[in-house]
Amino acid sequence: MRFGIRTLDELDVNGKTVLCRIDINQPVDRETGTLKSTARIEACVPTLKELSEKGAKLVLMAHQGSDIEYKNFYTTEPHSKVLTELLGKEVEFIPDVCGPAAIEKIKSLEPGEILLLDNVRFISEEQTLFEQKLQLSHEEQAKTLVVRKLAPLADYYVCDAFAAAHRDQPSLCGFEELLPSAMGRLFEKEYCVLSELMESPERPCTFVLGGSKIADAFMMMETVLGSGVADHILTGGVVANILLTATGADIGQGSVDFIYKSNYGEYIDKAKEIYAKYGDKIELPTDLAYTVNGERKEAKVGELPKDASATDIGAETAAAYQDCIRSSKTVFVNGPMGIFEEEPTEYGTKAVWDALGDTEAYTVVGGGDSITATNKYGKKDDISYICTGGGALIRFLTGEELPVVKALRHGSQIEA
Repeated sequence: MRFGIRTLDELDVNGKTVLCRIDINQPVDRETGTLKSTARIEACVPTLKELSEKGAKLVLMAHQGSDIEYKNFYTTEPHSKVLTELLGKEVEFIPDVCGPAAIEKIKSLEPGEILLLDNVRFISEEQTLFEQKLQLSHEEQAKTLVVRKLAPLADYYVCDAFAAAHRDQPSLCGFEELLPSAMGRLFEKEYCVLSELMESPERPCTFVLGGSKIADAFMMMETVLGSGVADHILTGGVVANILLTATGADIGQGSVDFIYKSNYGEYIDKAKEIYAKYGDKIELPTDLAYTVNGERKEAKVGELPKDASATDIGAETAAAYQDCIRSSKTVFVNGPMGIFEEEPTEYGTKAVWDALGDTEAYTVVGGGDSITATNKYGKKDDISYICTGGGALIRFLTGEELPVVKALRHGSQIEA
C-alpha cells in the first residue's frame, strides 16, 4: 500500500467485476454534443487499459458537468467514443446509471469488456446541491441508491478520479464502505507528485498563483508560506489585483469595481493579513496592462487611467517573473496572469508559460485554465507534470485531507 491506500498491484481482477470511478469531465458543446478537450480522458487510459488487459469486467462511472454549472451538464455518451479510440477497443455506452438496463448489462459483461454508464450526476444523490445540503457521512452514502444497486454486482472498487477527490459523493466515497478498494494509476501518480511537492521540493521553490479563484488561492498561499514550502509567490490575475488593493496601490477604478461586483471585497482584509505576514516572499506586479478600444496599453502600478481595468500583468513584471521561474528548481503554477483567451491580454500568461517551457526546474501545472494555457502555447511536452485536478489540487495543497483519500483508506482495509 502507498499512503495507506491499496494499489492496482494488490488486486487480482481476472474475471472479476470492477467498478471504476473516473473523472473525464470536460467542456462540452451542448449544441453539437462534442467535447472541447480530451485531456482528462487521455489521463485515465493507463488504468483502464491495465484493468481490461488483466481480464476485469470493467464498469466505468463518471460525471459530466453539474447541476450548478449547467452549461456542461451532459450525457457521457461522447466520452465513450473518445475512450474507444484511445484504448483501441470498444467502450460500450449505456444511457442508464443504476437502473434495470445498466444492471442487466453489467451482469452480462465478459472479461476484458468495458462499459461506460451515463452521467452519474443524473442521479439526485450525486448532485452538488445534494452533497452541499445534506452532507452525508460515508456510511450514509453507502445506503444511497447508486451504491445499493451497483455494489452487489462488483468484486472491487477502483477510484482513478483524483480531479474529483475533493467531492464527497456516493460514487466517490460510498462504495469504499462495502467493497475492497484501490486507487488507479492516475490517482496514485497525482497523489505522489503533489505529496513530494509539499514535503521535499528542490529549492528555490516558486508558486505562481493567478486567475480568479480567490478563496482557493489565498488558502493555498497561507499553507505553502506558513509551512515554508514556498520560497517565492508570483501573483497575477485577480489574485494580484486584490493583493495590490490591500497594499493601497491604485490599480484603476474599473479593477476595484470588478473586485466588489464579483463579491471578492471580503478578501481584501485577508490579503492584508497575508501580505503583512509574508510580504517578503510575495511578488506583486509593478506594471499592469489594460485595453482601450481593443488595443493593449501598459502603465506602472499607480499610474493607470482612473477608470481602467487591469486585465494582465505588464511586460516589466512578466520579464521579472520569467527570471524567477528560470532560476528556480521547483515551480508550481495555478491560474493565468490575465485574460489569456484574448490576444491583447495574453502577453503575461504566454510569458510565464514560455519560461516554464525552457526552465530546468521541475514544473507542475494544475487547474483547468492552466491546462488550457499549456495546450494553447504548445508546452504540454515541456511541463514536468500536468495535474488533472482543479478543486482537488487546491484542497490538497492547503493540507486538507480529501474525502476520497479518507474513503479509500477505509476501503483498502476490506479484505480483497
